Amino acid sequence: MRKLVLAAASVVAIAFAGPAAADDPIVIKFSHVVATNTPKGQAAEKFKELAEKYTGGKVKVEVYPNSQLYKDKEELEALQLGAVQMLAPSNSKFGPIGVKEFEVFDLPYILPDLATLRKVTDGPLGAKLLKLLEPKGMIGLAYWDNGFKQMSANKKLIEPADYKGLKFRIQSSKVLEAQFRALGAIPQVMAFSEVYQALQTGVVDGQENTWSNIYTQKMHEVQKYITTTNHGYIGYIVVVNKKFWEGLPPDIREQCDKAMKEATAYGNGQSQKENDDALAEIKKTGKSEILTLTAEQDSAMRKAMEPVYKDVAKRVGQGLIDEFVKETKGATN
Repeated sequence: MRKLVLAAASVVAIAFAGPAAADDPIVIKFSHVVATNTPKGQAAEKFKELAEKYTGGKVKVEVYPNSQLYKDKEELEALQLGAVQMLAPSNSKFGPIGVKEFEVFDLPYILPDLATLRKVTDGPLGAKLLKLLEPKGMIGLAYWDNGFKQMSANKKLIEPADYKGLKFRIQSSKVLEAQFRALGAIPQVMAFSEVYQALQTGVVDGQENTWSNIYTQKMHEVQKYITTTNHGYIGYIVVVNKKFWEGLPPDIREQCDKAMKEATAYGNGQSQKENDDALAEIKKTGKSEILTLTAEQDSAMRKAMEPVYKDVAKRVGQGLIDEFVKETKGATN
């Protein structure tokens, strides 16, 4: 199936490469895997609105949410083939294609808050990481927030021992795999679009996600308990096909870049609001019980996940982790 999808992508890519009439708009196909009413979904719609406005209609942005075109595992290859021009995959997705440095964002408890995150993404370290994408045929344009992750399952998750033996859905990430193994759980890689059904049918017992993703995908309807852990961060890298981007007329590229900067500020501003609203809506339904850890329970979770740092250092290098931690020190002081 995967080969068929990518073969189809190749055909589409060839079609895109064909000649167009001078007055035809330049089409940017923007594919993503979440709902429109999420931080990423809203930022994508804002980019569409601004790019079309600033270019005077010379650019047409077609946004495809909810895995309409490609699932998690397929979308980056489709971008490299030119079947789509723009994506916003989560940081975790770049490890499997050989840019494992982005896995540092997946380390548990490495980012205490959004202010700390901004110091990394808006600084030289963030720019340095984006440069690593270019040899893979893509250019990193922006960092978009989703928010901080919570744990859910059909049993109460209070202590590390509660995770033992449970099957947890994860994104394709060696860091997240190590995280759940450190807790004694069984990680299972699965496409985002398949999580609800997997939880409903018991294929997996639990998952980790932001409040907005949990709510918009109705995961709270099939999980009895959600524990507020804020243990990890989900963010996205907006990437564009390198050949396509560099082939744009300079004025069009500049206008699209301006639209992206403004859409990024808008989307990241919406992120916290969307998550707060989603939590309030989940509470209203009464379908999931929201659990809050005590300081002692939170400390026990942090301690249980400490081995993950050593595991990840072997993959991304201790130097990068040290640089990341150094950048975040004092950000909230």
